[in-house]
Amino acid sequence: MTTNLPSLYDPFSTEAKWQKFWEEKLLYKANPDRGGEPYCIVIPPPNVTGSLHMGHAFENTLIDCLVRYHRMKGRNALYLPGTDHASIAVQTILDNQLKEEGKTRYDVGREKFLERAWEWKKESGGTIVNQLRRLGVSVDWTRERFTMDSGLSKAVLEAFVRLYDEGLIYRGNYLVNWCPASQSAVSDLEVDQKEVDGKLWHFRYPFSDGSGYMEVATTRPETMLGDTAVAVNPNDDRYKDFIGKTLTLPLMNREIPIIGDELVDPAFGTGCVKVTPAHDPNDFEMGKRHDLPFINIMNKDGTMNENAGEFQGQDRFVARKNVVARLEADGVLVKIEDYKHTVPYSERGKVPVEPLLSTQWFVKIRPMADKALEFFEQKSPEFIPERWGKVYKDWLVKLKDWCISRQLWWGHQIPAWYAVSETNGEITDTTPFVVAKDEAEAWEKAKAQFGENVQLERDADVLDTWFSSGLWPFSTLGWPEETEDLQKYYPTSVLVTGFDIIFFWVARMTMMAGHFTEEMPFKDVYIHGLILDENGKKMSKSKGNGIDPLLLIDKYGTDAVRYTLVKEVIGVGQDIRFDYNRKTDESPSVEASRNFANKLWNAARFVMMNLDEQTPQQLGIPAATELSDKWILSRYHQTVQETNSYMDKYGMGEAAKGLYEFIWGDFCDWYIELVKSRLQEDAEPGSRRVAQQTLAYVLEGILKLLSPFMPHITEEIWHTLTQQGTDSGESLSLQSYPQADAALIDLELEEEFELLIGTIRTTRNLRAEADVKPAVKVTVNLQSESAKERQILHTGASYIKDLAKVENLTIANKLWSDKVTKKKSSGALRLIILSFLTITLARVAYAVAITVDNLPFFGTFFELVGFGYSLWFIRIYLLSGEKREQLRQKFFKSSASNLPQVEELEPAELGEVATGVFGTVQILLPLEGVIDMEALRGKLEKNLSKIEAEVQSLSGRLSNSKFIDKAPADVVQGARDALTEAEKQAEILRDRLQRIK
Repeated sequence: MTTNLPSLYDPFSTEAKWQKFWEEKLLYKANPDRGGEPYCIVIPPPNVTGSLHMGHAFENTLIDCLVRYHRMKGRNALYLPGTDHASIAVQTILDNQLKEEGKTRYDVGREKFLERAWEWKKESGGTIVNQLRRLGVSVDWTRERFTMDSGLSKAVLEAFVRLYDEGLIYRGNYLVNWCPASQSAVSDLEVDQKEVDGKLWHFRYPFSDGSGYMEVATTRPETMLGDTAVAVNPNDDRYKDFIGKTLTLPLMNREIPIIGDELVDPAFGTGCVKVTPAHDPNDFEMGKRHDLPFINIMNKDGTMNENAGEFQGQDRFVARKNVVARLEADGVLVKIEDYKHTVPYSERGKVPVEPLLSTQWFVKIRPMADKALEFFEQKSPEFIPERWGKVYKDWLVKLKDWCISRQLWWGHQIPAWYAVSETNGEITDTTPFVVAKDEAEAWEKAKAQFGENVQLERDADVLDTWFSSGLWPFSTLGWPEETEDLQKYYPTSVLVTGFDIIFFWVARMTMMAGHFTEEMPFKDVYIHGLILDENGKKMSKSKGNGIDPLLLIDKYGTDAVRYTLVKEVIGVGQDIRFDYNRKTDESPSVEASRNFANKLWNAARFVMMNLDEQTPQQLGIPAATELSDKWILSRYHQTVQETNSYMDKYGMGEAAKGLYEFIWGDFCDWYIELVKSRLQEDAEPGSRRVAQQTLAYVLEGILKLLSPFMPHITEEIWHTLTQQGTDSGESLSLQSYPQADAALIDLELEEEFELLIGTIRTTRNLRAEADVKPAVKVTVNLQSESAKERQILHTGASYIKDLAKVENLTIANKLWSDKVTKKKSSGALRLIILSFLTITLARVAYAVAITVDNLPFFGTFFELVGFGYSLWFIRIYLLSGEKREQLRQKFFKSSASNLPQVEELEPAELGEVATGVFGTVQILLPLEGVIDMEALRGKLEKNLSKIEAEVQSLSGRLSNSKFIDKAPADVVQGARDALTEAEKQAEILRDRLQRIK
């Protein structure tokens, strides 16, 4: 086993190596018999048709960080993977394949079509699973599930039959979202709301008695063919007297009533709206309230049917143009206005959804939603952030019955068989049916109900994919069987998901779980934000602004991408703007994380080169004696405490940032530098040993802390540091997560050490600004009026001299001149005499006080006066620093006036100096004899002239109105940014010149 690392970190070979190791060793295979509190997360199943996008990468990285953390905390963790069968997506792929062959699915038949579907799933359906493997997620691949595998199919059948038997599933004729392209009902989640530039057409609907007309506005003129009323708001004074009258529907010459309904917005159009109950959700509700006829004018392929009169057979959009043309010719068209409005589009079919009256299968949602609401009142589940709980609750309150049938072939076929022998061999809206778990049971039920000669035909429709995914948290664990997994890991610990599917998936799962398991399916719901593109826009396929995480993984490595995604989370549930350059396919943020990985690698390599081939276990726990050792151990345990606290509260982003600052700053930039001299072979053996122990102890702790975020690089370093071979099957990810030792946390020490670090950093900056060569040692004068600060600086003087390359270091309250020094003895003698006189006077005063105290009455009186005066004196003179100084001057003025006045040396007396300040410590760096002052001034003045010329040029461009008006917005913004940067550089150069003059 090698005891050191290669000089360069290669993320690609390293990551592939450990991903293979974890999977082959079955390290993350959960065991319900193993001890430990269960911790379970089931993966939000991606579509089997999908490929890894940034949303997947973000969500699964967050989940994996949580699972890895809790596994290392000793919990019995299960991260369960799987995919969703994605009915519409797969069907679309197969339909397109058949289209290229000149066929349709009806040509090949259902059985052959499904054979092709399963073959496609076998060959292409594993793409996203393999891509998830590249993220290094610590899932139990032995438990991988698919929403149409045998176990989950059994769960779907069980759920459907139970709900039907309980009267919660029914078949009815209702308005649904219809996609003419896929010729299927679609859920609300499968609908994209798009804002479009449309038209608002105004038409005259004449009164049936010939007394005039009402003007109606609509965005869908073709649907007027199915109008069965015109509605107004009953509180609208313009029209309330017309309620109850009738109008004659243009083109169709059908008499329709005027109704009053508060749903009508008087401000929309003319305040009069046409009512088409079979083709609009709001009109559907008005139709039910007012007992209106429901006239369907459209076929399932989007063409007009026999109820559309002369427009029968025309596509809906062709019919729209022809209806408008006909109404214009008849003099019914009043005007056409441009109108921006929202139109629902089918996500898969890419065409506008048509609200269509259709016979479908529905779930009665109210009983299930009410039960979920009861659980929520008991704070189950809890939402993080809490504000999303209100959104969830509001959605449950407003939920309507759920259409669960889809006119597709790929999916869970509805377990209903129609007795077609009762309706002349056809399935109609009134054909009786039986629901059963399999065909044999269906025949048994049908014969008992309809006789031996019954003819059965199974419902061709399949269930909405959200039905099966609603069962996901418990069906994946074996429900309806009472399995060991279900007993151990259910309810699951947390659901990690985006806010955009609270309504569709989260609510479906809580309703299903509440009904079937009498528990909520997860204890917490962690709602994360969205990954936005570099312009702060939501990524989408239609916009073409997605960012491929695999491309970034190939460029920077998996750990760098993972760490960036987590570290950018600022506050729970916040969106993340991803830093990305589309021209070069580069990301400065991911590059910074890769640099962090390299920093850790190089630091670990240095540490191991100085451990004399010993492991942390061989070296033992450090017994810190030196200041720097105590400081880094305090900072380490403080970081351990903060990281645990953040992770327990879902603060993954804050935890990642805290680790970054500690590892890069405290450990790599400071502690390693501070102990380098102690690692030399000629260093004092005891000090060298403690330095080695501390380095090894903190490095191993860092690797454990960072493991959930960057599992690959930490695994590689840990195996080398601990000299654990892969044959052992040991893994960093199975070690115990660090716990803080409160006894080693010294906040006062950390604060004191910050003074040393700040002083060193400021001194280094002064050297850099003055162009002092790295090898040149300098003289530094430190000034502080605080005795405590001076003591800290004295204690850490060796660190200052070592890291800031200081040869002569002076630490003082003030810098004294020679003249002042010569008068010190005289001032001291005067002070002794003054002290003697003060003591003598005090003794005389005490004798007088004793005499008075022995006199009757006077003793008590003077005690009271003295006590009151003491309180007054303390409040007035001793509680305030300013008053204490006044008191000193009042009582010691005469004496002090005879002391020599302290003169602080001006910089000029020290020669040319560079000055800096950290807190209340002033740092003076004499430059005479160290650098060529004239050359430095000349260089700075030359650079300043160049920058000032750039500022003048940019200012001129930006003050030119032609440039502002004609140049592209990004060019103008670029000029503004450049001006801001140039002005900042000029300010820095002027400050540097001022410092050395």
